[in-house]
Amino acid sequence: MSDSLHELWLRGIALNPAAPSDVLTRLLDPAAGEVGLLMCAGRDLPDAVIDAALNHPDRRIRRALAQNRHIDPARLVPLATDPSGIVRGWLAGGVPAHLRPRWVRPLPDDILVTLLTARDGGEDGTLTANEIVGELVSSRQIPLAFHRSMAGHEHPGLRERATREWQSLTDAQREALLDDPDPAVRKAAQEHSWVLDPERVEARLPSYGSRGRPFVFGTCALSPTVVEQCFADGTVHPLTWNPQTPADAVTRLARHPEAQIRELVAARPDLGPDLVAELREDPDEDVRMRARLRPFPRTWAEYWAIDRVIGHGPDCTCPITEPTGEPSPDWFAACAASEEPVLRRVAARFPGLPAELAATLAQDDDEEVRILLACHHPLAPPQLLLDVFVTRPAHRPHLLTLPAFPRTGWAHLIGHPDTDVRALAAADPTLAEAPVEDPDESVCRAAAANPSLTPEALDALLADSRTAEGAAANPSLPMPRMHALLDRCLNDSATSPQGGH
Repeated sequence: MSDSLHELWLRGIALNPAAPSDVLTRLLDPAAGEVGLLMCAGRDLPDAVIDAALNHPDRRIRRALAQNRHIDPARLVPLATDPSGIVRGWLAGGVPAHLRPRWVRPLPDDILVTLLTARDGGEDGTLTANEIVGELVSSRQIPLAFHRSMAGHEHPGLRERATREWQSLTDAQREALLDDPDPAVRKAAQEHSWVLDPERVEARLPSYGSRGRPFVFGTCALSPTVVEQCFADGTVHPLTWNPQTPADAVTRLARHPEAQIRELVAARPDLGPDLVAELREDPDEDVRMRARLRPFPRTWAEYWAIDRVIGHGPDCTCPITEPTGEPSPDWFAACAASEEPVLRRVAARFPGLPAELAATLAQDDDEEVRILLACHHPLAPPQLLLDVFVTRPAHRPHLLTLPAFPRTGWAHLIGHPDTDVRALAAADPTLAEAPVEDPDESVCRAAAANPSLTPEALDALLADSRTAEGAAANPSLPMPRMHALLDRCLNDSATSPQGGH
């Protein structure tokens, strides 16, 4: 029982928000076992503890710190040149994909430049520089502003990398890269410019397998021959969202026998008024709905803003991306005032929506509007966040990461049948009495961490395996008591038969 309590005490102290630096630094001792990794990866840390972890001889500690999403990422700059490729790779990869939050905090520019331009993957040779870059590219930690800046960056390696996103560049950026003073950049620009040349696209098409063709059909400039091939093969779906699709092909798509094809075409910003009128009379309701949204999709950015909410449903947990600057705030404001629920849902996803409009959407009759506002807008009312947490479990992990998520006002839910809800209620510091005797252990643990408990009450809870971890995580636990618990845990571990290994 003593050993099991020790593990619980260590875990609790590691996550105790009131634990000072000298307490937390002790958890970097090898005698603390895996708890040091838990602490380095799973909570905000004082500067002294960050410094100790950055310079720790055990790369597992540095690796855990590399994935910490709670501390200022600017503090992680030294890890970009860590001797271990494993550490660099974990910094580049961020939180593992299966644990990745919906909104991923971007890395600062200096880390990105270091990782993207590195000539090696570290002194230990565990990963190559290219493998680390691959982790970074798939991690969603590169902000859009950095992507846009690469085309004009002083480092030629970043300008060369910018050529790989040829379609997203402006005409001026493309011209500058084709005439770049660095020959490697000019060569890369020429190689990647094929995507906007219909003849070169047609010539390269045979080299693309079935997996690569949707990219070509959905983004590249297409020759009449390629377009005809798509219609003949029944692979026209990507053409519906390709801005390069020729006008005559768009007309054919708007009259396609499949309703799904007509639906996607109905919101294209380049659709002529005659086709819009025709699609508003379409026999399929989804097609008519998309056509009714005119004239809101006037640009491709507006088209994609609308497309991101249609058909996803109230439990959608798609990644949340940063605002791009387009569509404009005025466009989102107009969407918020629309009679179409789809457009109000689009507005609810925009974090820059003015406070008065956000307050109006928080009371919207459409549940999806309210859910999207709760998940995306920083001014979503606390009561709305609480309501969505209770009614929509799919969104709970994301809601718990929001700074505005309420930690009080849960008293009326203390008897809720859902244990996740009861656990949040048990941690409410305004409760008259924390429910430390709840039948569910997670609720007991949350109740034991309630800061309303006195140090005297915590003594008994520390001796019970159901509440020991929560009591050790309680911010009311006095600092001398934390040190005393660590003395027992770490000293016993160091003198045990396994402690020396």
